[in-house]
Amino acid sequence: MKPFTAHRGRVAPLDRVNVDTDQIIPKQFLKRIEKTGFGQFLFYDWRFGADGKKNPNFVLHEPRYEGASILVAGKNFGCGSSREHAVWALADFGFRAVIASSFADIFANNSAKNGFLAVRLNENEIVQLIERARETADYHITIDLERCEVRDDQGFRANFPIDDFVRHCLLHGLDDIGLTLQHEAEIAAYEARHPAVERG
Repeated sequence: MKPFTAHRGRVAPLDRVNVDTDQIIPKQFLKRIEKTGFGQFLFYDWRFGADGKKNPNFVLHEPRYEGASILVAGKNFGCGSSREHAVWALADFGFRAVIASSFADIFANNSAKNGFLAVRLNENEIVQLIERARETADYHITIDLERCEVRDDQGFRANFPIDDFVRHCLLHGLDDIGLTLQHEAEIAAYEARHPAVERG
């Protein structure tokens, strides 16, 4: 898993609340068995019409937000079903983080396990970021996980809370397997003391 220490990127504003996982990645696209390839289906029902044509009015189709790697959205982001595919779709599309005033617990947990950062700021700070992303051409911010800080070049600066264990895992790129492999020497020593019993 790729470590997350600090990331500077273009911001895309998604000024909507209660963005649920079925909107992030609709259920008809969950049949893939890989973790990759879901980005093309991100926000599919908002990005495309029933005829499959692009919705030019959706924010991610605006040229100014092309290549955005930070999404700023309203409260209760990632609510709904527990599908891990929602995080996979966001990451595969090119996002490294989502900033919102609140997240569904399961979405936040899935994010951490996939090296994807869910940043919680207060609603006033979210409003400021969305306004700046709309009004400023090529608006970039930096998310600094070492300092637990979000900042821009125009004086915006805000700290965010994050669980110490989650922060440690993200900083060091540790998923569940990586955490286990930190104890590889102890595991090997245990296995050496307890040889497998042959069954026959």
